[in-house]
Amino acid sequence: MQRLALAGGIPEALRGAIVALGNFDGFHLGHQAVVGRAIQRGFHERRPVIVATFDPHPVRFFKPDVPPFRLTTLDQREALFAHAGADAMLVFEFDKALCITSAEDFVDDVLAQQIGAAGVVTGDDFTFGRGRKGNVETLRELGQQSGIVAEAVAPVALGDLRISSGRIREALQAGETATATKLMSRDYAIQGVVQAGDKRGRELGYPTANIALGDYQRPRYGIYAVRATLEDGSEHPGVASLGVRPTFDPPVELLETHLLDYDGDLYGQRIEVALHAFIRDEWKFDSVTQLVDQMRDDEVDARRLLALPA
Repeated sequence: MQRLALAGGIPEALRGAIVALGNFDGFHLGHQAVVGRAIQRGFHERRPVIVATFDPHPVRFFKPDVPPFRLTTLDQREALFAHAGADAMLVFEFDKALCITSAEDFVDDVLAQQIGAAGVVTGDDFTFGRGRKGNVETLRELGQQSGIVAEAVAPVALGDLRISSGRIREALQAGETATATKLMSRDYAIQGVVQAGDKRGRELGYPTANIALGDYQRPRYGIYAVRATLEDGSEHPGVASLGVRPTFDPPVELLETHLLDYDGDLYGQRIEVALHAFIRDEWKFDSVTQLVDQMRDDEVDARRLLALPA
């Protein structure tokens, strides 16, 4: 899959594409419906498909001090879009210039001229242009004038509620991993480079791969049953601590993952840790012995939740 930016131009082979347009943070079932429709149109019309996303997230642009809330990185989205069957990912840099672009200019200049889009697919709540004055009806009308066939995909619901990135964030904050998984059709995953730590886990008999949380949405602090994917593509079950390690000073926010039945050096590797199930909140222990005893219990719980031999 190609990763594109407007500054670099759109390759001739991708002009005339069907463009799935949205932020797609989390790439949940609703987002998948939008991209799936774009891919369906691309197949029937024999056109390439581009998934367009925004970075930074518009919320981050308007509210730079808001706490971390991202559900996916650009690298994760690229992999997800490729797996869905798209040909390229176009990253719109959400800056002041894009922010003040009128709805008319966005369709005529950006979509029609710079990208050369033949069609656009969005969610039914998509807004765009200066002051968010453009909506799906605006997109249809302006698109028709520029030779672009635009359509909106109906919302996807789970029960009586619309699926949204906000619902996923709420589920993660509550430790409701099963709900987040249903909404996204996969476990919520945090990706990062394994960094050197204080090797305390190794001293306790539970060596960990530590990665920073960065701009990711903070799930409920605690212990999780996880699956980790390494750089070579291999997947390994594990148990992870996500939080500030209250037993030790100073508190340091980390995702510390112990891979079960694995012995290898992961320092410097970029790994992805998927949170499969919440086990318990993080606790402060009076002694290291108490902590180790609880870690053994956590491992038993993780093996059970991951359907592994005890």
